[in-house]
Amino acid sequence: MHRSQPIGLICLLLTQGCLASRRFRTEFLQDLPTPGTGPSFDITVPNNLTGLVGKTAYLNCRVKNLGNRTVSWVRHRDIHLLTVGRYTYTSDQRFEAVHSPHTEDWTLRIRYPQRKDSGIYECQISTTPPIGHPVYLNVVEPITEIMGGRDLFVNEGSTINLTCQVRYAPEPPPLMSWSHNKEIINFDSPRGGISLVTEKGLVTTSRLLIQKALQADSGVYTCDPSNADSARIHVHILNGEHPAAMHHGQGSSSYCPNAFLIPALLHLLWSII
Repeated sequence: MHRSQPIGLICLLLTQGCLASRRFRTEFLQDLPTPGTGPSFDITVPNNLTGLVGKTAYLNCRVKNLGNRTVSWVRHRDIHLLTVGRYTYTSDQRFEAVHSPHTEDWTLRIRYPQRKDSGIYECQISTTPPIGHPVYLNVVEPITEIMGGRDLFVNEGSTINLTCQVRYAPEPPPLMSWSHNKEIINFDSPRGGISLVTEKGLVTTSRLLIQKALQADSGVYTCDPSNADSARIHVHILNGEHPAAMHHGQGSSSYCPNAFLIPALLHLLWSII
């Protein structure tokens, strides 16, 4: 074999290898970003969100240097593709892709969210392989609570102080009403001494004050926000008795016959014998 033939064969193999390598880069690696220049997620955007039942939730994903790639939203619970770019790919019309041209924000909008919508949603970029960024959504319901438990014991003549709090409401309740034994409390009633103080905010607090408690003030009080469930408390007005001796759903009350009844009971017992 001529010496130039091995050299030519080596050059041919090297050339084919270079062409194959170039073809591989072109066909398979063209989507891989150049380090420092490819798409990336802005991790300063909050990815741990709390949503409210019934109030539209917005899950935002900010992507830098996206280029000609697309952004999708996937629900982890069932690996369901929700959106691709500006298009929605789910029959659940509560979900919608939101994006303004020439911006870096790709948002998943969820109308009328429910507790079952809580979970992980992933924002994905269509690189090869795709890269993703998780967003955690926790959907909560409004909670109404009267401080102090289910029962409150108050001495006759003292002040009844009831505090009701509403958390996680879509907005502060427009109206906070109170009722006593299912009747709306009238602050202008002849009874007098009744006042209400309400402070609205992320946590709305309503305080009902009833001065110089009477036996007629005992019963069930209900705090009823206009945009959340109601809460109840049973108020017991004490007239010198100890609350531990009262029966209010836990344990049993004790009873002892008066001393003058004991001889009569004994006489009845002997007559039967």
